[in-house]
Amino acid sequence: MTAWRRWALGACAIGAASGAQAAEPVATALTQGKPLLEMRLRYEGVDQAGFAKDAAAVTLRTRLGYETGAWNGLKGLIEVEDVRPLGPQDFNSTTNGRTAYPVVPDPEGTELNRLQLTWRASEVLTATIGRQRILLDDQRFVGPVAWRQDEQTFDAARADIAVGKVKITAAWLDRVNRVFGESADWRSDSWLVNASYDGLGAVKPTVFVYALDFADAPVSSGLTYGVRTTGKARAGEVGLAFAGAYARQTDYGNSPTGFSLDYWMAEAAATWSGMTLKANYESLEGDGRRGFATPLATLHAFQGWADVFLTTPADGMEDANLTLAVAPRIEGLPPFNLQIVAHDLKAQRGGRDLGEEIDVQLTAPLTKRLTGLVKYADYDGVPGYASRTKLWVSLDFRY
Repeated sequence: MTAWRRWALGACAIGAASGAQAAEPVATALTQGKPLLEMRLRYEGVDQAGFAKDAAAVTLRTRLGYETGAWNGLKGLIEVEDVRPLGPQDFNSTTNGRTAYPVVPDPEGTELNRLQLTWRASEVLTATIGRQRILLDDQRFVGPVAWRQDEQTFDAARADIAVGKVKITAAWLDRVNRVFGESADWRSDSWLVNASYDGLGAVKPTVFVYALDFADAPVSSGLTYGVRTTGKARAGEVGLAFAGAYARQTDYGNSPTGFSLDYWMAEAAATWSGMTLKANYESLEGDGRRGFATPLATLHAFQGWADVFLTTPADGMEDANLTLAVAPRIEGLPPFNLQIVAHDLKAQRGGRDLGEEIDVQLTAPLTKRLTGLVKYADYDGVPGYASRTKLWVSLDFRY
């Protein structure tokens, strides 16, 4: 049975369950929905050692869709995504064959980004079936990779359960619609379970189990289970925050080899008068054959924006980084946010130097619906990992 037949059967089951309730006119739900429109025009330039030519990519991403109103707890959503290069393709999109240029992984294409049916059965249960976004916690393990023009979505059946202070998300993934175009998508038989408790005041613990099995990428299959804790406090006018996580990863499903690897993360932040200073340490173990993997993560947010380490090295990774975020409000200027991040990268196994990176980002709302962004990454490489700089300038419109 194909995935879409399973979605159809699930939708019929949900519809049958809701049909017993007092019905509101279907036409009303359809006409009281809302249109969805997002557009992102972006320039990305890459200067990378080892390439005679620099990459220069101007792309436009458009998402157009519609979300219905509610009918007996049911809502439908459809969204189409189109990514289009503007001007000459002086970059390697991963599908255009322009391998003389550095990679800018924003391939041209038009595809169904989301097609989902959501049923809010009660205050306790919400079920979603179809092609959808899924993001969990800080997106270290599961996220939509929203930074790339082609978003990562999932053909999935998902249940969100809330009982008192306990919240549980459980999902089965049939397909991973990755950021490299439809030809690079993965067939999946994977399970996600994430449970948190919000009844301890300032501290919020979370436990998770992610059993990933990919027919098209067996080396990325693995079982990951762990815990995460976040918390907040105040010291006078200073806001304090912390986070910590531990996970264990072993072979699972189609994985071709056996392995057992650890993950650690610790983070502390202080905020005062519109300024935040955050220190973070992350360790992904490597055994010399492979490193701790997070194939469904929003990887751009970790180990530097230059995206050098989208795959954890075989000897693992230790990333000590410091972030300064400033959100000043200056009379006569629109509000803006400035972020500066410094990374010191080393191999977890053996301590080899893996380079350093400085990242800077400036964002500002230009109008109610339009946001401007300028972003820069400078990775100072080592043998095996080429130095590179990247510059982005973008305009994001949301209706």
